[in-house]
Amino acid sequence: MRRSTIALCIPAYDAAAFLPRLLASAAAQTQPFDEIIVCDDASTDDTAAIARAHGARVIPNAVNLGCSASKNHALAAAAAEWVHFHDADDELLPNFTTLARSWMSRPDAPDVVLFDYEYRDNASGELLARSDFDDTALRRDPLRYAILNQINPFCGLYRREKLSKIGGYDTDPKILYNEDVAFHCKLAMAGMSFGAEKEISIINYRVKNSMSGANQVKCLKAHHVVMCRVAAAAGQRYAAEIASRLWAAAAGLAAHLAWRDVDDAIADALKINRGIPPDQSKQFALLCRLAGPRAAFRFREYAIRLFKPRLRRHLN
Repeated sequence: MRRSTIALCIPAYDAAAFLPRLLASAAAQTQPFDEIIVCDDASTDDTAAIARAHGARVIPNAVNLGCSASKNHALAAAAAEWVHFHDADDELLPNFTTLARSWMSRPDAPDVVLFDYEYRDNASGELLARSDFDDTALRRDPLRYAILNQINPFCGLYRREKLSKIGGYDTDPKILYNEDVAFHCKLAMAGMSFGAEKEISIINYRVKNSMSGANQVKCLKAHHVVMCRVAAAAGQRYAAEIASRLWAAAAGLAAHLAWRDVDDAIADALKINRGIPPDQSKQFALLCRLAGPRAAFRFREYAIRLFKPRLRRHLN
């Protein structure tokens, strides 16, 4: 029986310092990838040369287009039946392709498989966390799961044909910094099925001054946009879940004192679903009822800064 094929697709910009680790881990797989494609996003360093030296096919962007467009270009260049996107600064364990091929060979394989991973500090190697995707919840309602949980593409395996048919990543600048949530919500809304692999096969590294870490307010504002778009497309079925995510975004924005954005997020949350989400504390919910959500967010944030300043030191 002919086996299904898999492509490793890597968007890369000025990734010379990290790319050798990832490509070495790709070469060390117990079963090889059928294709390894690096989309060089107009790097100013030796990213392309390093990729070629490790046997990867390089797709060059004439100008810097960003991670989402680079993933789409790598997707368009791939011929394999399945694709796996991976950030240049992360790593694969040797068992990844073996696990992937096991899923790909199933007659009932879902269109998207999420692989559990370890989150480690890049400098020290310290284990910070492990993901824990819920296979049952993913199969039951992928869109609800994608709304409520951060899903990153470095842990995903995707049917290339279905992914190509719906256009891959959305490259709208308004959702930059939250494009991965938008992507997986898009796949779920398109009817793609999901599943989860529980054996660890990926290492995601915390890198100092990463794009998301250095742009937390932009990430939260983009999440606001994404959730509003999902609400517009999905109707009232997920109103409570989307409103809850907007309240969470408002809390994150409040930590950065971005009050106009806090107010906008709260206003949209209340338009989508009236009332205070049940995941808010009883004390905060009472404060919202007495003073209104806008005042409650401000009071809580300034109280945190006054009585628990250690919780905000990382923002300074």
